[in-house]
Amino acid sequence: MRKRFRRTREFIGRHPRAASLSAVAIVLAFLWATPASWQTSTLRLAVPIALAAIGGIFAEKSGVINIGIEGLLIVSAFSSIIAVYWLGDGGATMGVSNLWWGLLVGILVSVLFALIFAIVCIEFKADQIIAGLAIWLISLGLAPFASRIVFGSPNTASVARFGSVTVPGLSEIPIVGYLLFDTEPQVYLMLAGTLAGWYLLSRTTFGRWVVASGENPKALDTAGVDVRKVRYAAVLLSGVFAGLGGAGFALGTLGTFAGGGDTAINGRGFIAIATYLLANYHPVGAVLSSFLFAGLNSLQTALQSAGYAIPTELIRTIPHMSVIVVLVLVGRTRLPDAAGDHYESGED
Repeated sequence: MRKRFRRTREFIGRHPRAASLSAVAIVLAFLWATPASWQTSTLRLAVPIALAAIGGIFAEKSGVINIGIEGLLIVSAFSSIIAVYWLGDGGATMGVSNLWWGLLVGILVSVLFALIFAIVCIEFKADQIIAGLAIWLISLGLAPFASRIVFGSPNTASVARFGSVTVPGLSEIPIVGYLLFDTEPQVYLMLAGTLAGWYLLSRTTFGRWVVASGENPKALDTAGVDVRKVRYAAVLLSGVFAGLGGAGFALGTLGTFAGGGDTAINGRGFIAIATYLLANYHPVGAVLSSFLFAGLNSLQTALQSAGYAIPTELIRTIPHMSVIVVLVLVGRTRLPDAAGDHYESGED
């Protein structure tokens, strides 16, 4: 048994991308055979994981390890709900639905926290892991505290959610139609964000600067590009994607924010980190990998609803245990050479 496990791990180590794609393909094939309700649930649950993963890719590719992604999801989810509540649930402001204003507020708050993280890490050269943990812990305490002030409870009031948007004609395509063309706006935003993230990182000059900033910042500096500005932009971009994921999840799937325990986000930011490591920092691969964890989350919910004689606490560990398994098997994902390192212009 040990030899078989060792061979499996060695194969994954030599061919991480093939192994990752195989694992995702197996899960997608499994989801394809499941009921439509499970498929749509998986797609919605993948939104915060996928978008946070894309944001994490930009930050880490630039050389800044942002494990505070979980905190960005928390503050964006909470602030989007509170914004809709204050603006008027179900109403509109300046002709635009308050849900969209709530989404914008969630993104802006996430970017603000990402900016604080960037200043602490880039200007003051703080340890990036500790700074990321600080952002998470502050968010973990701040959101329930603010909720208690406004609602007298760590849980917010419920607000309206995004409704489904149907694309005429395309929604009639068998299987794919109801999944991709008859769904909520946050799913469309996830798909658009995936393409935008891939194009920006792989096909633009800025994307090449981001990669160079994380691999060889001195070479980028020598070429006349300000490494600090590139890293600032990448971290702020991680705030945009995480904010989109957190706010979209709150306003499209939850309709409320639960501040107790691990909050409504429940570790999805940390799962996003495992997701982009599994995908070896590829935005499209990260989104496909997010379906793996979202599918297991749907499985957890289905098992709880079915009332099987399995302890609820054990069922809830399924998505998180899968993260541990993935990290054990995919042990050779190569970090950018300068990830976690500080850089000053002109240093040797």
